[in-house]
This record gives sequence, C-alpha cells and structure tokens, in this order.
Amino acid sequence: MECYFCKRNIKVIDFKDTMLLRNFISGLGKIRPRKRTGLCATHQRAIARAVKRARTLGLLSATHK
Repeated sequence: MECYFCKRNIKVIDFKDTMLLRNFISGLGKIRPRKRTGLCATHQRAIARAVKRARTLGLLSATHK
C-alpha cells in the first residue's frame, strides 16, 4: 500500500484542511495508527502534527462527531 501523500506528490499537509484531516481520525477522535492509514512515517508524523495544531486552534474537536 502506497502512501496517500507520496502518491499524489503532496509535500505540505495544511492543518486548515479539516476535511482531509478527518480521514485520518477515528470516530472517537483519535489519530489512526500508521497501519490503518497506510502512510509513510514522515507523512504520519506530519498528519499527527497537523491534527494537533487544528485541535489547538479549535478547527477540529477533540472528540469527532
């Protein structure tokens, strides 16, 4: 399984793109593990950072509805 971002040649993950970030969050609001997302290690860390920034700014809720 190839990384979503590597396949599309996306270099920067924007924390303001909440619709994209929601694909990598479980129903309880947890960040999905790398085995479930299929991302490479670099992009998995970037997704985690973006989700945490979005939560801090209130763009994403801590518990996904």
